[in-house]
Amino acid sequence: MSTPEAAVMLEIMKSLLTAVAEEMGGALGRTAYSPNIKERRDFSCAVFDAAGQMVAQAAHIPVHLGAMPLSVAAALERFPSVGEGDIVVLNDPYCGGSHLPDITLVSPVFASDQRLGYVASRAHHADVGGIAAGSMPLAREIFQEGLIIPPVLLQRGGVLDDSVLDLIVRNSRTPEERLGDLSAQIAAQRLGDRRLRELAARYGAPLLAEYMARLQDYAERLVRDLIRRMPPGRRSFSDVMDDDGFGTEDIAIVATMEVVGDDLLVDFTGSAAEVLGGINAVRSVTLSAVFYVLRCLLDDAEAPANAGIFRPVRVILPEGSVVNARFPRAVAAGNVETSQRIVDVLLGACAQAWPGLAPAASQGTMNNVTIGGADGRTGERFAYYETIGGGMGAGPAGAGLSGIHVHMTNTLNTPVEALEYAYPLRVMRYELRRGSGGAGRFRGGDGLYREIELLADAVVTILSERRRHAPYGLAGGEPGALGENRHRVAAGVEPSWRRLPGKTSFHARRGDRIGIATPGGGGYGKPAGS
Repeated sequence: MSTPEAAVMLEIMKSLLTAVAEEMGGALGRTAYSPNIKERRDFSCAVFDAAGQMVAQAAHIPVHLGAMPLSVAAALERFPSVGEGDIVVLNDPYCGGSHLPDITLVSPVFASDQRLGYVASRAHHADVGGIAAGSMPLAREIFQEGLIIPPVLLQRGGVLDDSVLDLIVRNSRTPEERLGDLSAQIAAQRLGDRRLRELAARYGAPLLAEYMARLQDYAERLVRDLIRRMPPGRRSFSDVMDDDGFGTEDIAIVATMEVVGDDLLVDFTGSAAEVLGGINAVRSVTLSAVFYVLRCLLDDAEAPANAGIFRPVRVILPEGSVVNARFPRAVAAGNVETSQRIVDVLLGACAQAWPGLAPAASQGTMNNVTIGGADGRTGERFAYYETIGGGMGAGPAGAGLSGIHVHMTNTLNTPVEALEYAYPLRVMRYELRRGSGGAGRFRGGDGLYREIELLADAVVTILSERRRHAPYGLAGGEPGALGENRHRVAAGVEPSWRRLPGKTSFHARRGDRIGIATPGGGGYGKPAGS
C-alpha cells in the first residue's frame, strides 16, 4: 500500500542510489589520466540490484547507460557466483558492450555475506589497439578495431590479477594512460561498493532491496501512463546514414511504434542489412537508444531511470541488420553515429504520435576525430580522441541550443589548454558556425567549427555523419546545415584546403591542419512570413 511515508522514502532512496553512481563518477573523473575521461567525462556509472537489474544511474552518457545492463547480464552469465572482492572486466560489443574503447567493470556488493547488488562503470579508453591510433578506425571487421575482452575476472577476492591487467595495457599504444584510467575505474568500483554497504548499514538490507524493487515499479508505471496517452495506431519513420566508409550509401533505418494495450512495440523491420564498414550497431546500442528516447518523453524530469522503463516495451530487431549486427562485423561507429540516427528516427515517429511534443533533428553525429602518432617533444606515442558538439534541434518550446553534445552523448569538450598541454596539437580556431541552424518559427541550434594544427606527423581518422543528408526540420521548419571535414596540407608553395569524406583515415604531416564543421539542428515551425 502506498502511503505518504512510503512516497517520501521512495524519493529518498532514489536520490541516495543516484548519489552513489554520481559519486563513483566524480572519483573516476578526478583520478583518471586521459583528457578523454578527465576533461571530457566520457564515462558512466550505475547501480544494480541483487538480480542484476539497473536501479539507478548518474547523469552521464546515454549510450553507455542504456547498454550497460546487458554488460552486467553478460558478466553474471559468465560468472554466476561472482564473489565479494571480485571485479569482472569486459568490452565485447557482442556480450553487452558498445564498442571496444568502452571498457566496463562490474563488481558485486555484499554486506554480512548477503548480496546487496552490483556497481558498474564504463569509460571510453582513448586507445585499446587495432589498426589505427584511437581504436576508432575505418575497419572491415571487429578484429581490426582493437583488443576484444570477453567477461574475465580482473580482481579475485580483492586481489588484482596482474596478468589480465598487463594483457589490456600491453595492447594499447598508450600503456601508462590505460593503466591510470583502469586504476581510476577500479577506485570508482571500490567507492561504489563502500557507499552501497553504508546504505545497507543505515537502513537495513531488506529495506534497501524493497525500495530498489519499488523504484523499478514506479518507473514502469510512469512509462505505462505515457503509453496510455499515446494515440492508437502505427507510426513509422525512416532516415538514412550517409555511408559506411566503404562505398555503401543511404543506409536506411526504419522504426515503427505501435501501442498494444499499455505496452509499446518498437519494430525496426525494414532497416538495412549490416554493412562492411563500422556503422553497424549491436543490439545493446539500439536498445540504449530506445531507452533514452522513452526517458526523454516522460513528463517528470526527475523520474528514475532504471530497468522498469523497459518492462512495457517490446523491441523487434531483425538479426543481421544495421541495428542488430552479427559477429564479427565492425561496430566502432555504430555506438557513436548510428545510435544518433536511431534517436532521430524514433523521435520522428514520436512526432507523428504526439504532434507538438518531439523536437526536430539535432546534429545527428558525434563528429569523431582521432589523431595518433609519436610526440616529437618526448618520443612517446599519443592518441587523441574527441567528439565535437553541434546544433540541437528546435522544438515546440523554443530554439535549439548551439554548440553542444546532444542525445546519445553527454560529454564535454576538451578544453584548448588541456588539449595543447597533453598532445602535440594546436587549436587554431574554435567557434560557432553562425546561421547553420535550420530556420523556423524556432531556429535550430548552430554547429561548431574546430581547426587543429598538427605539431607532429600522425594518422588522422574521422567518423562523422550528416555530411550528405541534413538534420530534418519539423512542422515546416527547415533542415540544419550539413557538416564538413577539411584538410589543409602544409607542404607546397600555397597551402590549400581539400574537402574530406565523412569517414576517412589518412597520414598527415606536421604543420597540416584538420577542420571540422559540425551540423546545425533542424528548425521547428514555419519561418515567419512564409
